[in-house]
Amino acid sequence: MQEFTVVIVGAGPSGLAISACLTQNSISHIILEKEDCCASLWRKNAYDRLNLHLASEFCSLPLIPHPPSGPTYLSKDQFLQYIDKYVEHFNIKPLYCRAVVSAEYDEVGKKWNVETKNTQEDTLEVYTSNYLVVATGENSEGYIPNVPGLSNFEGEVVHSKYYKSGSKYESKKVLVVGCGNSGMEIAYDLYNWGANPSIVIRSPFHVFTRGLIHQGMRMVNYLPVYVVDTIITSLAKLKYGDLSKYEIYRPKEGPFHLKNITGKSPVIDVGTIEKIKEGAIKVVSSNITRIEKKKVVFENNNEEEFDVIVFATGYRSVSNRWLKDYKYALNDKGFPKNPFPRHWKGDHGLYCAGLARRGLFGVKIDAESIAEDINQNIKLHN
Repeated sequence: MQEFTVVIVGAGPSGLAISACLTQNSISHIILEKEDCCASLWRKNAYDRLNLHLASEFCSLPLIPHPPSGPTYLSKDQFLQYIDKYVEHFNIKPLYCRAVVSAEYDEVGKKWNVETKNTQEDTLEVYTSNYLVVATGENSEGYIPNVPGLSNFEGEVVHSKYYKSGSKYESKKVLVVGCGNSGMEIAYDLYNWGANPSIVIRSPFHVFTRGLIHQGMRMVNYLPVYVVDTIITSLAKLKYGDLSKYEIYRPKEGPFHLKNITGKSPVIDVGTIEKIKEGAIKVVSSNITRIEKKKVVFENNNEEEFDVIVFATGYRSVSNRWLKDYKYALNDKGFPKNPFPRHWKGDHGLYCAGLARRGLFGVKIDAESIAEDINQNIKLHN
């Protein structure tokens, strides 16, 4: 059994950011990571053409901002270079290949007991701590809806988490299910590689250029959210025109207001809208009812055969499976039970980071808040 002041579960950007802040305050801690590297989602499961949709000024971790002379929008590789330098600078040394089996709060000893499996040596290890931080992220497990007949689909089924590029899908008919940023960008990537993509669009969403979102994020520091929403929505209408003729509808609520109350992001257009207007990317405005061999049947009774289905249908947090006393900070779905902006703080020294659906900007704020709270608690008890 090994004892630390803080145990952090997850070596993604959230876990690394908290480690850096704790190191600044000389607080003993350890990061437990189930994969064999840090930032594994970025390293192993991000598609090749991925660029950060937000400007670099909103995508830094605590204590080391991106240089103003650098690119406004970082590529995946540039962001990973930044992560590697960050780890080196703060001498962060996660324990890799440690899959957490269970974490329980000992009411008598007032400590967290975290049991992990060392997957390299196939042994069990136990760590105890005064504080436990869940930093496993929102995107731990890809969610695929239960569509009748999907298991018998004769083509390829892939979740967006495992999509790398459209290079192997040239000339193939591909159905993308999900119209968030991943789905829209994957549809565009498929088109660029010579595939014939269709995308299922059932929900209203806002569409903006990266530049408009960048302007909006700067404006919210000085203007009320509803004013910023009105300005950038008007500019988006001038840019894109009426998209309803392409089965794309805008929500009634503004984009920043929606982000604040639901965590749902607007779509940052990388070129997909133009291809939809040209008819190069086909929009399907009806849900799937069933699948028969290669044939997909939709609610409007249309039928079409596809070679590949890509599910860009989001993720599920899996922390509730191992965190036995999750009630101290999380709800039944593995997300913060406390409302923003105190979502990161639970009871009995339990914290959660990077679960507020606010991207890297939210990660930085969570990490700073958690580390400061732990630091104040330690000073209080001493």
